[in-house]
Amino acid sequence: MRVFFLALLVLIVTGCSSTYSNQQITGKTFPSVTGQNLEKKQVSIPEDFKGDFTLLLVGYKQNSQFDIDRWLIGLDMTETKVDVYEIPTIQGLFPRMFSTMIDNGMRKGIPKELWKGVVTVYEDGEKVQIFTGNENPNNARVLLLDKNGIIVYFYDDGFSVDALNQVRSFLTP
Repeated sequence: MRVFFLALLVLIVTGCSSTYSNQQITGKTFPSVTGQNLEKKQVSIPEDFKGDFTLLLVGYKQNSQFDIDRWLIGLDMTETKVDVYEIPTIQGLFPRMFSTMIDNGMRKGIPKELWKGVVTVYEDGEKVQIFTGNENPNNARVLLLDKNGIIVYFYDDGFSVDALNQVRSFLTP
């Protein structure tokens, strides 16, 4: 019965989404959106980010977690100092109806000390997907924002060492 329910949920979540052409958004201001972190605190993006730079790893599908994890490992291994937020971004009414179940599932798989850095965007999910585009949704959208919410670096072609080094070039004086 659980397998049937999970399969139905996956069908609902993936069957009710639209595809938007990928965009080049470097130099643009990230749109104002809200989400909730896994600690159940409301987060306004980008307004609540206070650092000189903030790195957003935006995922549109569960499979994008593989790409996000590679980015997180690369950042850790290179000792890159930047505030990083994972932003699962889900469009559509049905996912919002199951948001508690989805968030609880993430809480089970993510260590508690990382919960404040995982901000799920449901209501504004389509807004973000239109802004960046969501073709090749397994690839994370990597956005480096400056303190004003301006995107100084954007990448959506899957993890690469060269892309990691490009992000790092903005962070080292």
